[in-house]
This record gives sequence, C-alpha cells and structure tokens, in this order.
Amino acid sequence: MVSEHPPTGARFPWRGRLLRQGDGPASTANVANIITVVRILMAPLFFVLLLADAGHDGSLRITAAILFVVAIITDSADGIIARRQNLVTDFGKLVDPIADKVLIGGALIALSILGELPWYVTALILLREVGITVFRFMVLSDRVIPASRGGKIKTVLQAVAITLALFPFWNVFGSWVDIVNIVLMSAALVATVWSGLDYLYQAWRHGRTAA
Repeated sequence: MVSEHPPTGARFPWRGRLLRQGDGPASTANVANIITVVRILMAPLFFVLLLADAGHDGSLRITAAILFVVAIITDSADGIIARRQNLVTDFGKLVDPIADKVLIGGALIALSILGELPWYVTALILLREVGITVFRFMVLSDRVIPASRGGKIKTVLQAVAITLALFPFWNVFGSWVDIVNIVLMSAALVATVWSGLDYLYQAWRHGRTAA
C-alpha cells in the first residue's frame, strides 16, 4: 500500500509561507522569489528597448534605462523582504545572483553592440559571471553558495557604472561625463575580476577544510 503522505523530512517546496513572517518553512514561490523571477523577465524587454533606440539617445533609451534602474531596485527589495520575513530559500540564494547576471550581462552586451563599451570589458565580466555561475551549479549537490560581500560590492559598482552609461547625461552635462563613465566602469571591471578570484580561493579553502 502506497502512503499518501511524504516521508518524514520531505516537503513539497511550493508549500509554506508566501509573505507572512514566522519560523515555519518558506515556500519556494514566496514573494521575494517572485520578485527575483520578475527581474529576470524584465531583462529581455530592457535589452530590446535599448537596441531599438540604436544609439539615438531618445525616449526608448531613457525608458530602457529607467527599466534597468527599477530592476536593480528590486534586487534590494527581494533581499530585504527575504531577510525581514524569514523567507530565505536555497532557490532564492541560487537564482538571485543569476537574475543580476542576466540583467547586467544583457546591459553590457547591448552597450558593446552599440559601440559604447569595448567588447573586452564585456567579455571579461561575462567570463567571470558565467564561470562562477557554472561553478555554483557544479557544487549544488554539496552546498548552495550565496553571494559573498565582495560579490555584492562588484554588483553595486556594475549597477552604478551601467546606469550612468545608459542615461544620456552627456547631452546635458557635457563630455566630461564620459570620463566618469570610464572610471566607474574600470572600477567595476577590477572589482568583478578580484571578487571572482577571491570566490575561487574561498571555495578552494572550503574544499581543503572539508577534506
């Protein structure tokens, strides 16, 4: 006779708390995770709008830039909700950094297609982001690795640098804005490479400790 109840310790991941604070298990479909998924879905729309503007600095570009900023704000929102309401899940730990990479990666590729960002900058950042993401999946059966503090700092630098590159501030304040863009994007690039190397080093240390 097959039991109608799951084995002890097993739980359907979609059951649980959606928003309410408490000590019980949180649903994978909780509000924080839904916001994260919405951020992923916003990325293609942003990408299309930016390319459709074709470098004319018109309403489509401004709309795309605003959409990017809104998406970045949701990154803070889902984290705050998850922590305050005790809705942190393994799904959220894994997907939240991926959502950031999809959005930021799309922005970098679009800027390079438009000829506003050197392809080597986009390639180096994407190499780090994709490489670390693949590594996360490789060790998923062993443990879920959340974003590190260094990773969060590089994400902030990337977001600020890209936001400044998206809005056509140069049309209002002059060409000196381009210098600020270069400095910020360079800082974001350095932070991205450094955090990636640090991430791999910490993972290596963890592996040695576990062994």
